[in-house]
Amino acid sequence: MSAVTVFVPKDAAAVSVGADDVAIALSQEAQSRGIEINLIRNGSRGLLWLEPLVEVETSSGRFAFGPVSVSDISGLFDAGFLSGGDHDLGHGLTEEIPYLANQERLTFARCGVIDPLDLTAYESHGGLVGLKKALERESSAIVEDVTVSGLRGRGGAGFPAGIKWETVRKESADQKYICCNADEGDSGTFADRMLMEGDPFTLLEGMVIAGRAVGADTGYIYIRSEYPHAIRALNEAISIFEQANLLGQNILGSGLAFTIHIRIGGGAYICGEESSMLESLEGKRGQVRAKPPIPAISGLFGKPTVVNNVLTLATVPYVLASGGKTYSEYGQGKSRGTQPFQLAGDIARGGLVEKAFGVTLRELVEGFGGGTRSGRPVRTAQVGGPLGAYIPETAFNVDMDYESLAESGAMLGHGGVVVFNESVDMARQARFAMEFCEIESCGKCTPCRIGSVRGKETLDKIIVGEDLEKNLAVLDDLCVLMTDGSLCAMGGLTPMPVTSALKHFPEDFGLARQAAE
Repeated sequence: MSAVTVFVPKDAAAVSVGADDVAIALSQEAQSRGIEINLIRNGSRGLLWLEPLVEVETSSGRFAFGPVSVSDISGLFDAGFLSGGDHDLGHGLTEEIPYLANQERLTFARCGVIDPLDLTAYESHGGLVGLKKALERESSAIVEDVTVSGLRGRGGAGFPAGIKWETVRKESADQKYICCNADEGDSGTFADRMLMEGDPFTLLEGMVIAGRAVGADTGYIYIRSEYPHAIRALNEAISIFEQANLLGQNILGSGLAFTIHIRIGGGAYICGEESSMLESLEGKRGQVRAKPPIPAISGLFGKPTVVNNVLTLATVPYVLASGGKTYSEYGQGKSRGTQPFQLAGDIARGGLVEKAFGVTLRELVEGFGGGTRSGRPVRTAQVGGPLGAYIPETAFNVDMDYESLAESGAMLGHGGVVVFNESVDMARQARFAMEFCEIESCGKCTPCRIGSVRGKETLDKIIVGEDLEKNLAVLDDLCVLMTDGSLCAMGGLTPMPVTSALKHFPEDFGLARQAAE
């Protein structure tokens, strides 16, 4: 009897709830029973409420069991789980779990499916097809394909990737750079981390393609220090790519040279802003640069630079492999392709959901997320990170795309969705936004540096009911000033959660609802 292949994730989220211990216990139990198993440590599928999610490969497909703890191991073997036997923790075929089956996984197609550092498995699941096609094409044709795809920045700004690439491509310079912004700091977001840990090769492949497209020979991945597992995975992946002649000089005999370096951030949220990130990469204090010039013209060390988020660059291999037109067939309006949404907060089934743009917030929170974990009614969800708007449950039918959210006074951001139940105090959430800005501001511009402090102080007065009308007027003035006068989105977007909380939940600020409407 051949060895049965068993998958146990080594993703940080799975490890945090005991995946390493489960993997050891599985091996020991199999050995004690004289059963040979082939244990593979894969990435996470993103069904985080089921982690550690153990999968078993059978002739019918991969069967899922979870969440598995060490105490469950003996019972799983007794139930014949290695052949897909019935057990209380069983969920049937992994691909048929509704949460997963109802997604459109393009960027995350391999995540949780393979050993993240197995290059042979990566290729057998479609990896390197995009790169090989790119090496056979002119740079202008590569950029054109990215432009046709409609791919936009997945870091929050939503700027068309093709336009940014074409700007850098046309610049005449002795040096150009590709910078991957992996400083994922928004509350409730984890897609970048999950991909870097679960499918790092696809990010590296995307960066090499970008280098080929714009004429850059050097890439940097700026990753937050709080991601040690991702840093380790990327360093190992780079080494494997170098050994396979997929990085370095004369890649695959094409004449293309490209190297990738890892740089670890110092823990500043503001370095998620592209110009602050570039300052930090240059060894300076992470502060926002005034624009113009834009990084595409004068970026890292004053050279033309492509700055893209992890998910943007990791989507490029699919675009090149399948064609820009194919990718553009997903989504709606000017929001093309798919977005990895991350469900967090008080939610029954938290995790990653990759869907084409146009899925509603209600479908995400109620359909995929299953409502609140606490069982209490949903009151609101904050979409787009700590600087995103609070959307009331009554408005959950909004389409999740750039334009629809903007029309409703919200933003997509990095795709994070944090759910709050009826117990949340929205005045205190508004205060948190100002306090967050106060702590994380780079301090360069006055509206952000001082406005956030005054905003927090004013909200403290509002919360205790002090001179309500006067202080609400002051808060309104501060929000306008920060929105219009801040150098970057840190101060410019801080008013969004404040004003949305005021608009939709005036009663939490001591106001009658009809007065605010």
